[in-house]
Amino acid sequence: MNHFEVLIAGAGPAGSFAAERLARSGVGVALFDGRPEGEPKACGGGVTSKALKAWPHLLDAVGRTIDELDMYSPSGKHLHLKLEEPFAVYSRIAFDTFLRERARDAGAQIFPEKVSARGFQQTGDGWIVRTQGGAEFSCKWLVGADGANSAIAKKLAGALPPAEMEVAFGYRAPLPEAGEAATVVAFLPKWVGYAWAFPRLDHISFGIATTQDAFDHEVLDALLWDFMVSYYEWYRTGSSSDRVQPPNRNAAMKLWKQPNVADSFDAQQVRAVLKKTAERYAARIPGLEPRTWDTRRACGEKWALLGDAAGFADPVTGEGIYYALRSAELFADAYLAGRPLDYEQRWRKDFGRELQRASQMRRKFYGNFWGAPFTDRMIEFARGHRGIRKVLGELVAGDQGYTDLKRKLARNALRPL
Repeated sequence: MNHFEVLIAGAGPAGSFAAERLARSGVGVALFDGRPEGEPKACGGGVTSKALKAWPHLLDAVGRTIDELDMYSPSGKHLHLKLEEPFAVYSRIAFDTFLRERARDAGAQIFPEKVSARGFQQTGDGWIVRTQGGAEFSCKWLVGADGANSAIAKKLAGALPPAEMEVAFGYRAPLPEAGEAATVVAFLPKWVGYAWAFPRLDHISFGIATTQDAFDHEVLDALLWDFMVSYYEWYRTGSSSDRVQPPNRNAAMKLWKQPNVADSFDAQQVRAVLKKTAERYAARIPGLEPRTWDTRRACGEKWALLGDAAGFADPVTGEGIYYALRSAELFADAYLAGRPLDYEQRWRKDFGRELQRASQMRRKFYGNFWGAPFTDRMIEFARGHRGIRKVLGELVAGDQGYTDLKRKLARNALRPL
């Protein structure tokens, strides 16, 4: 039987980052990558400027840096943001491979196998772990970094109810034929959540993130298709319908199409092409309720959970890559200090309050404010006020948290235009 000091199930950002940090300090680490080779993680692939500043080597991964963003309110109000702090968009195949290979170079052993859902049991001095292929391993510490559906988390921390899960689904589609592909975030009308268009090097990731308990696939899929068609129509300008140009960034996409309104000729053409080329994906994302943060644990006797497996994702936006990397770093530091159980205290002190505050803000963020959705008011005010626009840019970058968001917006609103 193969024995390791630490066995990590899941070779996404959290698992690979922890494996690299531990292995570089001489810890014997096994990292299990159960995803089939070449199968991408269902994710927009956005990495905030906060993460890029914390770990500059992430920029060595092959991706696209984003310094402009188009935002839309539920009523279709348009805001073009020039970001002071750019973020990056990666193909998750490229990003995850980059981090996994760094872990391998640091000395971690990589196994292309998946830990069985019932394949781990605690012993007196650690764990016995079995893979789906039947191989057995032993370890002192078991780390679950196997995503929102983590079998390890369900057994050791308990399963999350549907109300504390979010859904992300979408399509990978071709880049526009002309110009730099625009990055777009559009808040949904009458739904909690938003749609996105994140351009990567060779395609665009379109998607919608919303709550699982109110998920209606047919309606939301229709919304997403309207969003995608509008995106490509944005590039068709001038008197000729086949004339394709970069979009006028001061003009707006035509969101959202009214029910029973027939597609234009251009839209029919775009829709027909997308039906042949778009590749579908879907995933679940944790979205914990405020009270759950007080009771749910991310570690215990000889086990720990990282990233999505621990529930570490922003309940408002679904963003989880920063928290995956930071939780991996905090656990590795606690382990290397000889006090791995301190990981619980470390993550709570570092980002736990911020995520709990985001949980408290979720309904307000997508709720009404002065007779309209808060996201409508936020974009409306930002269009006419430089200070609010700056705060919104910091929120996108990951530098502005929710704990003082309302106060910061109010303070900036009182400053001169």
